[in-house]
Amino acid sequence: MHRYVDYSPIVSRPVLRWPDDKRLAVNVVVNVEHYEFVPPRNPHRDYFYRVPAAPDIVGYSFRDYGNRVGFWRMLEVLDRSPAKVTCSLNVETLNLFPEIRDAMVERDWCFMSHGTYNTRLLYGATAEEEREFYRYTMRTVRDLTGKELRGMLGPSFTATERTPELMAEAGMVYTMDWFIDDQPFEVKVPRGRLIGVPYSRELNDALLFPGYPMYAFEGDYFEQICRDQFDLLYRESAESGRVMTIALHPLYMGLPHQVGYLNNMLEYIGRYDDVWWTTPEAIADHMLQEGGWAA
Repeated sequence: MHRYVDYSPIVSRPVLRWPDDKRLAVNVVVNVEHYEFVPPRNPHRDYFYRVPAAPDIVGYSFRDYGNRVGFWRMLEVLDRSPAKVTCSLNVETLNLFPEIRDAMVERDWCFMSHGTYNTRLLYGATAEEEREFYRYTMRTVRDLTGKELRGMLGPSFTATERTPELMAEAGMVYTMDWFIDDQPFEVKVPRGRLIGVPYSRELNDALLFPGYPMYAFEGDYFEQICRDQFDLLYRESAESGRVMTIALHPLYMGLPHQVGYLNNMLEYIGRYDDVWWTTPEAIADHMLQEGGWAA
């Protein structure tokens, strides 16, 4: 790990300041994904959670509910909120679901890569295969949205040992794959610069999915842990800036009995005027251009 990231205890760092003297940076990340009905096999890991071979009709149809229904239900809540939304994007959804693509572009969402499909993993990729992966995903998003991909959350949290340096080589400036901090941090790469922006496995509505039995919680629990984390990070950010990322999936939080809790949570955070509603891209730019750290 220290090949890429130095150890740095949060209690001994310079003070971190956000633009306009905001206290806490809040990201809302919506994962727009597609799981192939019969995905290619990967010898390092497969996606057949319930059954020994594809197709898993129940599993994949449940995931498609998010694109058919859940996305549109969540959109109504997000449109009413102060959130600046980043889409963690399986880029093939832009071709598969042009209505979703157009809705995101119309709202000027920020895009970061989440691979092509969530069933195509980076495990086992050669260096040249990974380079082509970045060329393809960046070109596809540019051509279909007019936006640039400047960062990535690895497809289904997968990576190779070369991923950070190849991301920077491709021109990306941030990664969200390192769940190690409540502040942004430098990722050491031989060419370019790469900022680690905190993502969240805990403030992640995937924890509501009953396919993960240790995390079979309901939306009221998700709302409560978001409030609890916000309250503590907000108090800590009086001394030095913090990042809070809320990770959402239309197939989970877009369910009829869940979406109201998302609305409640965003309303709660929205009462605070000194929150910086932002994106991973803006956080990375702030660290690269302004330094962020006060003397």
